Amino acid sequence: MATSSDAPVLDTLAAMTVDSIEHCGMDEKTLITTRIAALVAMDAPAISYLAHVNPAVKADFTVEELQDVLVAIAPVVGTARVMSAAGHIAQAFGVVIAMAEAEAEAIANAEAESRNMS
Repeated sequence: MATSSDAPVLDTLAAMTVDSIEHCGMDEKTLITTRIAALVAMDAPAISYLAHVNPAVKADFTVEELQDVLVAIAPVVGTARVMSAAGHIAQAFGVVIAMAEAEAEAIANAEAESRNMS
C-alpha cells in the first residue's frame, strides 16, 4: 500500500536503516564503525555521513575512533578515498554545527521574545 509523504525517498531510506539495525546482531559501536568504513569505501557524499552523526553520538563514537577507522582502512581503500571521506565528514560536521547554531539562535530569540511579552 502506497503512503503519502513529503519525503518518500528519505522515509524509505530511514525504514531500510531501521530494518537493517533490527536484523543485525552488532553492538552500536561496531555497527557505526562498519557503516563508516563502508561509506569511505564507496566514496559516499557528505549527506550519507550526515545521516550517521546521531547514531555515532548515541554510540559514544569518538573522533579518535573515527580517525582509527580511516587509518585502518586506508591501505585497503586508498589515500584518495580516505582524503575524500575526510572532506565529506568535515562537510557533514559543518552542517550539524550550522543546524545546532540555528536551533540555539531560534531558542534564544524565542526566550527573548517571551521575556519581552512579560
